[in-house]
Amino acid sequence: MSPQTLTITIDPAADAAPFEQVRTQIADQARDGGLPVGYKLPTVRGLAEDLGLAANTVAKAYRALETDGVIETRGRNGSFIAAAGEAADKEAAAAAESYARRARRLGLDHRAALAAVEDALRATYPTDA
Repeated sequence: MSPQTLTITIDPAADAAPFEQVRTQIADQARDGGLPVGYKLPTVRGLAEDLGLAANTVAKAYRALETDGVIETRGRNGSFIAAAGEAADKEAAAAAESYARRARRLGLDHRAALAAVEDALRATYPTDA
């Protein structure tokens, strides 16, 4: 079995900013198992150099990934793919609870609150069907 490696391609013509392209590609590879839990990511400077980006661009992507629970930074030891399932589930549950409370304060009934979520999900996730 060959070891997994990080593969990122930056498309300068894409609508998404380079930091978002880095964030999305690392998150997708972690989610689909292409990068296993514990995989050590390149340093910010190293990846920035490899991709021809500013170090701040990669650092911004790493910070967003850490906030999302996709990676964890272990000080001078580097950044690693985290066991994202549990952290992502907890964060999603907290966001859902916050949304539900806000929707109720706004006076939306259950059906209207759910419809708003479904609209947002359709707008955010590509349709596979």
